[in-house]
Amino acid sequence: MHTKRTLLALLLLALTMWQGHACTNILVTRGCTADGSTMITYAADSHTRYGQLRFHPGGTHPAGQMLSLYNYGSLRHQIDIPQAPLTYRVVGFINEHQFAMGETTWGGIEPLSKGNPQGIDYGNLIYLALQRARNCREAIHVMADLVETYGYADGGETFSLADPNEVWLFEITSKGTEKGAVWVARRVPEGYVSAHANQARITTFPQEPARFRKRGPHPAISSKHMEYINQPEVECVYSHDVITFAQKNGYAAYTGQPKHTDAQFSFADTYNPLTFSGLRACEARVYAIFNRIARGMQRYEAYAMGNPRAERLPLWVKPNTTLSTRDIMELMRDHYEGTPMDMTQDVGAGPFHCPYRWRPMEFEVDGKRYIHERAISTQQTGFSFVAQCRNWLPDPVGGILWFGVDDTYSTCYCPMFCAIDSVPLCFREGNGSMSQYSPTAAFWLFNRVSNFCYLRYDSMIVDVRACQHNLEEFFVDRVYRLDSTATPQQLTALSYQLANTMMQTWTELDHLLLMRYIDGNIKHMKDGRIETTPTGVVRSPQQPPYPDWFYRAIVNDHGDVLQVR
Repeated sequence: MHTKRTLLALLLLALTMWQGHACTNILVTRGCTADGSTMITYAADSHTRYGQLRFHPGGTHPAGQMLSLYNYGSLRHQIDIPQAPLTYRVVGFINEHQFAMGETTWGGIEPLSKGNPQGIDYGNLIYLALQRARNCREAIHVMADLVETYGYADGGETFSLADPNEVWLFEITSKGTEKGAVWVARRVPEGYVSAHANQARITTFPQEPARFRKRGPHPAISSKHMEYINQPEVECVYSHDVITFAQKNGYAAYTGQPKHTDAQFSFADTYNPLTFSGLRACEARVYAIFNRIARGMQRYEAYAMGNPRAERLPLWVKPNTTLSTRDIMELMRDHYEGTPMDMTQDVGAGPFHCPYRWRPMEFEVDGKRYIHERAISTQQTGFSFVAQCRNWLPDPVGGILWFGVDDTYSTCYCPMFCAIDSVPLCFREGNGSMSQYSPTAAFWLFNRVSNFCYLRYDSMIVDVRACQHNLEEFFVDRVYRLDSTATPQQLTALSYQLANTMMQTWTELDHLLLMRYIDGNIKHMKDGRIETTPTGVVRSPQQPPYPDWFYRAIVNDHGDVLQVR
């Protein structure tokens, strides 16, 4: 086995990013999807993140009503702000207008990484934007106005924004003790795919004079600034001081040499300079995505593996072919297969090729420090989704949050329509927690299956993937045969029905895996059932041997005791 592929000796390495929340997003424009929809993905990875769907009913609110915000992470009270006159229904990370959001955290430089504690944190910024904006451009305006008015309580963050027509990247960081934030937002060009994974990705950006014009009032949008954002030719917007703030504080970094101009100002290099961990644990995940959909990506392999002097990954790529909903789901299921970082091929995968490494991610042997890889598919995912927005359908039918819990590789993405008026029990907030088991919670059922699979992974995952494939294909077919005139009540009923089908199917899978793989045996299957003789006796199970390299390791370690005399 090749131990050098996933272990790298390090002398100095900051690993704080790998120990906290770490997420992956993909952004897909209409021009590269098979059906013309836009899509974004999000994997919420944390050892304390529970898989559930928040629900906000939306509605009108009286003048003077205040909204209390509680920190997304600590749940401590943070700030009170005026409630918007009108808020929209939100299911998880998509609202009733088919506007969806995701994020990844990158922290950034000191002293900006902690934000201003009196402001609005990134989690609340997402939920406020979803409740108050109908599309990407309105959301950018909402978020810019909120952080300018109330301050920003977090460090560096990249948001993914999608509506039925556009997909945008929005990167932001605090100004430390100063009120407000600096940020830049770019529209992903039609026909391209972008991605981010806990590392700022926007370097230089188009800079044009802001064109202000009056526009009609909107219940969630201030008229103070950025009225020009609704002009379709505008594809990049940014805070007025994104460059000057960096310059006055000595943070500014540029891509050009030797003369520095504003056009050469790099947001990412200024507010989140690349480190080895930023490359190997973060940009490597983006590389894995691009490498699976676009030709010629091998030229960036050295960069992904930690060489900052190698050619840098582009912000977006044009895929070789159009991508289906299932294709996007599969992009979220990656362990660096087919690259030198492949987590299924080194000795750490064990005799059954398990592509997971238990934490901590860094370890020391004989005075040298090493790391495990950080792939997109990881055991500590709380939940993930593929948000799909379809502009040829009415909003209630067109917007779907394909939602799954636990590890992306072994989850099942179940469609939750943006118009539903409540959340199915298996995904409902409050049904179980990280400290409370619930037999009706999808999170605990899917964890039961995946954690059992880790024991004999290469055999058991085949059964899981077959079940996953059949169920997701059924869901996709059911969604695409849906009548475009379906009402919110019908969509709620369908979402409940499909969620219940998923839970029943996965419960049967859980039982089958236990019966088939108990005690290290593998029972024979026939027509989807454990095979028996004509008299009803279970056929003698297979008892596959360990691989030769594993036996050799046992002999090298303890062969003098085990040898047959």
